Amino acid sequence: MSTPHEIELKFEVPIARLPDLSRGPLLKGADSARRKPTSLVSVYFDTKTFKLHRKALSLRIRRVGRRVVQTVKQETGLATFVRGEWEHDIEAQQPDLDVVGDTPLASLLNKKLRRSLMPVFETRVHRKVFQLLCGESEIELCIDKGELEADRKTLPICEIELELKRGQRSDLFEIAKRLAEEVPAQLTIASKAERGYILLTGEKPGPVKSQPVALKPDATVQSAFQAIVWACINQLVANQPIMLRGNPDGLHQMRVALRRLRAAISLFSEMLADAQTDWVKSELKWIAGELGPARELDVFTKRVVRPVLAGKQNGTGVAILSRDLRRRRENAMMRAHAAAESARFRRLVLDTAAWIEAGDWLSNPDISACTLREQSIAAAAANELRRRWKKLIKRGKRLDRLDAQRRHRVRIQGKKLRYAADFFASAFPRKKSVRRQEKFITSLEGLQNALGDLNDIVVHEKLSEQFVEGNDAGDKGRVGRAREAFAAGRLSGREEARLAPALKEAKRAYRAFAKRKPFWS
Repeated sequence: MSTPHEIELKFEVPIARLPDLSRGPLLKGADSARRKPTSLVSVYFDTKTFKLHRKALSLRIRRVGRRVVQTVKQETGLATFVRGEWEHDIEAQQPDLDVVGDTPLASLLNKKLRRSLMPVFETRVHRKVFQLLCGESEIELCIDKGELEADRKTLPICEIELELKRGQRSDLFEIAKRLAEEVPAQLTIASKAERGYILLTGEKPGPVKSQPVALKPDATVQSAFQAIVWACINQLVANQPIMLRGNPDGLHQMRVALRRLRAAISLFSEMLADAQTDWVKSELKWIAGELGPARELDVFTKRVVRPVLAGKQNGTGVAILSRDLRRRRENAMMRAHAAAESARFRRLVLDTAAWIEAGDWLSNPDISACTLREQSIAAAAANELRRRWKKLIKRGKRLDRLDAQRRHRVRIQGKKLRYAADFFASAFPRKKSVRRQEKFITSLEGLQNALGDLNDIVVHEKLSEQFVEGNDAGDKGRVGRAREAFAAGRLSGREEARLAPALKEAKRAYRAFAKRKPFWS
């Protein structure tokens, strides 16, 4: 079945800034489909158990003037902004299931499903449509203002959609960049349908973990890399609002997304030698640096300070240190929030999306880069996994003889191999490979955790030292400063005492990992 694709970018925009867009150069002279906004009422249908939603499908009936349009949409997994879309004009304002034979919904149809479909939520928006030209491309810009209603609960809608009607994806991103220069447009992942289900269930969105990347063995390296980067962008953008609501796990998952994205660039570095890639890497390093201190202090508090603070003989110095730490955490979190809400971060997300879909790396004339782009991902992944696996096996043998800095390098190598194994797992679908994958990745995860614990010890000792070195600040008084320094020394000593057993566990984890057979051979 051929899939008609909707190629679209969605942005959330503060409603107070919409007049800036109306007066700006992007829409100046643009052809507006209507002088007045069009009223759109859309009703979404599903079963009581949300069977369509669980299958990544949505069924919508929209009234547009006298027209009634039924739309089936499917998340394709190709990219954030590419969705399968099938539209049909129908007579009534109830689903016409006789016309969905060319859609993925057809495979789910049975008598039970037909009987159980019902309205679950609806959106009511005023839409203003503009037709934009960029090069040879035609792009439709829609401004939607209104609300979403589900089970008597409402959610305001203020978003801008850019849809590529004809032409090149690079032009779509060019318009998106011009839009972002005029208003603080935040690229968003969640569709109206997804937000409707969240409102309907009343569940607060939790931190979004990384999702498996579906790769076919014969897919090109180019398309595989694009799918992997989009998965990382999805995770990054999805966790930003969760982090801004004060959930520390949202911050953690943003950092995970950044690490995975930077690891992906490293894995495919042979075809990414250009100035645009260097800029993306630099900006990713910046945002990672802005988020890092808050996460480090959060982990330090939970794993080191709180257990001591809860003890019977924690001493007044620990309480003083805890208050000082709380102040530092708050400052670090403010720094992280400022970065995640900044225009620089919005630009980074949009420019990374533009780079992956229309960047210079796609037209690099270098022969080796061209050859790699067209190579099958199964072959390229096997080579990359084998190379990194051998290096980790070799370095890990001397784990107990390495200093902290060299152990950290081994940890980074293990982390990149872990991400590579996650990224490429679906490119090796044979039963034998799948069986080995689970054991390989589980053992690698154990080694990664053990190495991470060793690294945490070093980080926590440094943080403890910072409290000693900086304990002349504030109004704690001479005695208070001395007590805080003593408490910091206690914490550092506790972490140092963990070093020997942690190293023993890392060696055990390495031996277990070294026994695992590669799943790509």
